[in-house]
Amino acid sequence: MNTIHYKEAKWWYTNSNGRIVCTLCPRYCELSDGQSGFCYIRQNIGGKLYNTGYGRPTGFAIDPIEKKPLNHFLPGTQILSFGTAGCNLGCKFCQNWSISKAKLDETYSLNASPEDVVHLAKKYRTPSIAYTYNDPTIFGEYVIDISKLAREEGIKSVMVTAGYIDKEARKEVYKYIDAANVDLKGFTERFYFKNTLSHLDPVLDTIIWLKKETEVWIELTTLLIPEENDDDEQIKNECDWIIENLGDTVPLHFTAFHPDFKMMNKERTPHSTLLKAKQIAEEIGLKYVYIGNVFDSKNQSTYCINCGSLLIERNWHSVKFHKFENGKCKKCNFEIPGVFN
Repeated sequence: MNTIHYKEAKWWYTNSNGRIVCTLCPRYCELSDGQSGFCYIRQNIGGKLYNTGYGRPTGFAIDPIEKKPLNHFLPGTQILSFGTAGCNLGCKFCQNWSISKAKLDETYSLNASPEDVVHLAKKYRTPSIAYTYNDPTIFGEYVIDISKLAREEGIKSVMVTAGYIDKEARKEVYKYIDAANVDLKGFTERFYFKNTLSHLDPVLDTIIWLKKETEVWIELTTLLIPEENDDDEQIKNECDWIIENLGDTVPLHFTAFHPDFKMMNKERTPHSTLLKAKQIAEEIGLKYVYIGNVFDSKNQSTYCINCGSLLIERNWHSVKFHKFENGKCKKCNFEIPGVFN
């Protein structure tokens, strides 16, 4: 693979104090010469902003696409996954913290050009590439260059993200993106500020923009953390918002928390909490609600909402197709929303 040098960043300006203001995400970090942003990989070097994570992934993996999780986008296929060091959120419950909270000099990084990444996807015959593990927003320039090349080769691109991105920057970052799983981490400003060091409204704005102004297929994930974001009222408010702003067919994943990073004192999410959340969501009117990070094939599988037939059976990340073909139920010909082979 080719050696990559620092990439001059997009989305910045110099303010009246001579500091660089990074405008990639709603943090708008102000950086003196030599200083890096909250994300660690956007740095003021000699009066210019550079993306020091460009071309420096922490590693690659071939994953089932259900692991992202995406249930209505190329189900049953594999996806080439990678991330870099750093993140623009400060989640106390981060389950990839060894990567997202690491600086480049604290973690092992590879050198991989955009051409190298697309070549890997072709070599291993994965129909899509996932920008994941940390938040790909922070390596937006890298995402753009890879996803553009990937589209030219007929390979799809998937963002696994918290959706914390500036309104102007997102137009470029998502230009060649085909699908996104957005972590809607909770549904109160208090939860976001206390536990992620970010804010809720910019995330909601991004989700609405993705749904209404792009062709990106979106699914949402909420990691339910005991006594933090798992109360019935918060779940109900989230689902009401989804119905009102996105419609009733956007897939929603409720996933189980396990103690990690700065939340080692919390218990694992009970299975019953996930089932209750799913019940609330379905009673409100959401059509495709799934639970994850637990063994529960019934509640991870996809059913026809018209006739009730089992269409896509999931056992963890193992997938079996039943009465399902070309995106439709073979029994009643009802079309399932999503992107299918």
